[in-house]
Amino acid sequence: MGRGAAVTGAAQAVKLGCQIASVIVLSRLLRPEDFGIIAMAAPVLGFAAMFQDLGLTQATVQKKTVTHAEINSLFWINIAVSLLLATVLIVISPMVAEFYGEPRVEPLVAALSLQLFIQGATAQHQALLNRRMAFGRLAILDSLAALLGLGVAIIWAYVTGSYWALFFGGLTTIIVAAVGTWISSHWRPGLPRWVSGTRDMVGFGAGLTGFNFANYFARNLDSILIGRRWGNQELGLYDRAYRLLLFPLQQITNPLAKVMVPALSRMNDEPDRYRRAYLRVVPLLLLAALPGIAVAIATAELLVPLALGEQWRGSARIFQALGFAGLLQLLNNPSGWLFISQGRSLDFMNWGIFGALTAAAAFVIGLPYGAFGVALAYAISEYLRTPLLWLFVGRKGPVQARHILRTAMPFMLGAHIAVAVLWLLRPHLPAAPVPALIAAAMLAYLIVAGVAALFPAGREALAEARALVQKLLPARVRSRRA
Repeated sequence: MGRGAAVTGAAQAVKLGCQIASVIVLSRLLRPEDFGIIAMAAPVLGFAAMFQDLGLTQATVQKKTVTHAEINSLFWINIAVSLLLATVLIVISPMVAEFYGEPRVEPLVAALSLQLFIQGATAQHQALLNRRMAFGRLAILDSLAALLGLGVAIIWAYVTGSYWALFFGGLTTIIVAAVGTWISSHWRPGLPRWVSGTRDMVGFGAGLTGFNFANYFARNLDSILIGRRWGNQELGLYDRAYRLLLFPLQQITNPLAKVMVPALSRMNDEPDRYRRAYLRVVPLLLLAALPGIAVAIATAELLVPLALGEQWRGSARIFQALGFAGLLQLLNNPSGWLFISQGRSLDFMNWGIFGALTAAAAFVIGLPYGAFGVALAYAISEYLRTPLLWLFVGRKGPVQARHILRTAMPFMLGAHIAVAVLWLLRPHLPAAPVPALIAAAMLAYLIVAGVAALFPAGREALAEARALVQKLLPARVRSRRA
């Protein structure tokens, strides 16, 4: 599991770098309204994609034994559903444009149907690679696809200055990943055929689909409401703030699920080992990312214009509000690993419904105050949901709420203290943005590590992190340090 996490982490570093480069470069080549148009179409694609997989890829990964016939059945289900949904996207594209009052959305929504179908055709092949823990191959494919997609998007934006650059960059990423996955999996489908074992896998996937359905609203209703009420300019500001912070966080936790879900699934009969494995990864994740989020919140007025350009300064307050939600999401998103690996898809769905309803209420409360109001209300709702989530997760399985409190509290406390300290010290940071951000980052990591060191669980995680860093260092460096 450790090697798989390291390989996946390296690939994710490439993807995250591409994502950050995309946000920075494309924000300078395109206008806020261009991103607003993409953000209008994105919820429609997300809604369709939610039903496309039906949870069948996770069913393939989680099941102890799976046959070729069962995978073949799931493959054809994915194909049929993807074709149906692609057709639906084309049919409803005029209605989406009319809803927003933006005619340019219609051809974009219709074109996104192609991405949807390609993803459906490769879902089971990718699931098989995850099941086999072929993390090296997946890492290479993900990195190559991200780099080529970024290159196409930048070139297209530079030449045309059009929002279509984002579409063709995404399409390139999907095509490269699909071709590579088909070649690497060495699995080929047969003729469509239903087998008895498929029913249980579809049932498991139904619970995950229910969660995805609920989670869709939590992830997209904010953009829909802002676009409808305030237009593409305000939505563009919100979208860039979201993409610069919360989206990269998802790109950290979601790929780790590719390693953790199959690994934890194989430990279900060993609760102590299961608990140790989960509680070993989570604090390392928090230590690595929480100080960065703290810096982003405290220095948003420097970071946003530096990264995106002066025309995006209006996103800074939105970015700060979303940052507080990000502090909690880094801890909460890995709860999905527990639900899925333990086969608790129904519990996962129930929590998703609760989370979606409370997030929707927050969006509605904040909407009259613009994008900032939506972001702030959402952050507050995340703080209110977090203790309820871990009490719900801990009702069953080896990982209970008290384990999470003991493990995560030192780092969460340290991150919030770091935000407060950096906020007070902002007038004393260097005047130039880059030195100021570097100084703030160094201070944030020292504060989080220092607070964590006051607690036994924090000291254990720091020792684990130090051992991991030493293990990753080249042999010559290790020998010199010894």
